[in-house]
Amino acid sequence: MDWLERIAKLRQWTRSGTRAPHKPLLLLYALGRFQDDADGGLRYTAVEQDLQRLLTEYGPPNKTTPAYPFHHLVSDGVWEVRTDRGPGTPGSGVRDLRETGATGQLAPDLRAALRREPDLLGRMARLLLDLHFPPSLHRELCEAVGLELEPAEAEQLSAVRRQRDRRMRELVLTAYEYRCAFCGYDGRIGAVPVGLEAAHVRWWAFGGPDEIENGLCLCSLHHKLFDKGVLGVGDDQRILVSQRFVGHSPAAREYVIALAGRPLIGPQPGSRPVAAAHCDWHARQVFHGEPRPATAT
Repeated sequence: MDWLERIAKLRQWTRSGTRAPHKPLLLLYALGRFQDDADGGLRYTAVEQDLQRLLTEYGPPNKTTPAYPFHHLVSDGVWEVRTDRGPGTPGSGVRDLRETGATGQLAPDLRAALRREPDLLGRMARLLLDLHFPPSLHRELCEAVGLELEPAEAEQLSAVRRQRDRRMRELVLTAYEYRCAFCGYDGRIGAVPVGLEAAHVRWWAFGGPDEIENGLCLCSLHHKLFDKGVLGVGDDQRILVSQRFVGHSPAAREYVIALAGRPLIGPQPGSRPVAAAHCDWHARQVFHGEPRPATAT
């Protein structure tokens, strides 16, 4: 059985690029727990808060519940659920999962395969990360679910993965004249820019093209905050800052809060600005909370 192919084809609710990372997050969490205890089960009442935190932190802005993937992942053949009454899931109702003592676990055949093939767990985890989350969040997500991975192998994991355009970074950084579009940072070591990255506005994992109009040149800090939904771009090409962000230090105020309402820096004349459709996707699928009012200058 090709477990990587099965993982790549998880059945997920989707419409017009809507993010539904419920199943991938549950699987990453289960893989992390498998590393710690290969035979242990995940009782819903014991892991509900952990799973809810993952959905809140790494899921889309809309409210949701971990009961959904806990029940529905069974249909993908990689997960099983038992209750105090015996095998079988009681459904996706939170109350039913709690009151029946529902306990989930990776499917027996998958557990056996993970024991036989020591590198399979890492390959599965990297595939889930690559298909559902931007690279800036991978290390943080592994820490959040308790996964310890070796450095990624150079080999291709699956034929389902699109190839990234290696020119994307250079094209975007050139368009923005090697300056962060949010703060203007333009650091270099000699002639080599340092701490500047090409950020996808609509995530590559969700059909975002490797094109200038889907990219922003951002410093490492603002790239991370952009992918976490703290920062966004409005219809008027001005910076959005989430009211959920809290920071009292002068640095937090200067480098994050004070950005609210500022226009983007760049791109240079002749380069296409970030497309409104991609900004709208990011606002709906990544940006969390309400935007702060523009900061007086």
